[in-house]
Amino acid sequence: MLIIGENINIMSKTIGAAMKERNPKPIQELAERLVAAGADYLDLNIGPARKGGAELMEFVVKTVQEVVNVPLFLDTTNIEAIEAGLKVYDDSYGRPIINSIMARPDRMEALIPMAQKYGAGFVALLYGPEGLPRDENERGVLAAELMAAAEAAGCEPEYVFIDPVVIPVTSQQIELQGCTNFFAMLSDIAPGYSSTCGLSNVSNGAPNKLRPILNQTYLMILRKYGLKSAIADPLDEDLMKIARDEMQDIEQLVWSIVDGETVDPQSLSETELKYYKTARVLLNQALYSHSWLEL
Repeated sequence: MLIIGENINIMSKTIGAAMKERNPKPIQELAERLVAAGADYLDLNIGPARKGGAELMEFVVKTVQEVVNVPLFLDTTNIEAIEAGLKVYDDSYGRPIINSIMARPDRMEALIPMAQKYGAGFVALLYGPEGLPRDENERGVLAAELMAAAEAAGCEPEYVFIDPVVIPVTSQQIELQGCTNFFAMLSDIAPGYSSTCGLSNVSNGAPNKLRPILNQTYLMILRKYGLKSAIADPLDEDLMKIARDEMQDIEQLVWSIVDGETVDPQSLSETELKYYKTARVLLNQALYSHSWLEL
């Protein structure tokens, strides 16, 4: 599966300062590290960038493409900034991806034609006029609207990445199941389309030391349902092993829990037990608390 490096983000203290100062060195050094770690794409997140967004996106795209040869996700809500990035994008290494187009008429009308004009793909973000969908059914309605608009514009399904919006297990444990359930039905309702998610959202609010195990386990759960890509941290070595099929024994354990099979925790190794407990929390079979691994 594809891993889209999430780390070039204006919210990072180091990268945010480099963007503000138009200092290419920290951005380029990080981009090289991410690609060396195995990132297939890089997400360039400049935030809303309401002031000077077009110039900033142009700077970041050029800066990154000077040193790495992977395709890029252009991540901002600023429509002008997205087009500025597309204008300077070198597609020698693959087509750009607009991150993202919400299921709102104003965003679809402005951005889907732009994607076609510049030969870009896009993330179809299942966030509608009423905000975040409550369950898998509402996500399905929004997905249908975005797919219909994409097909009418002649977009290639392979380059439309459906993103149902992952939410934190720490504060919305029950609601997270709507996202998981949507992934379970996605291949049936959107054959030929790609899929993605902001994986790290699932662990927002958890202590930093516990975030990797949540992200890794949720990635395993979503891989069972055919997840094609994830916006995630390529510097997490275990997460990259999962993406590259190098932790299949643990993954099979997690999938057995997804399937409702009985697993005797007494039979598990210490490592297996961590993933077992975490999978049960993510599947709402056990309550989340910061001490779930100790219980």
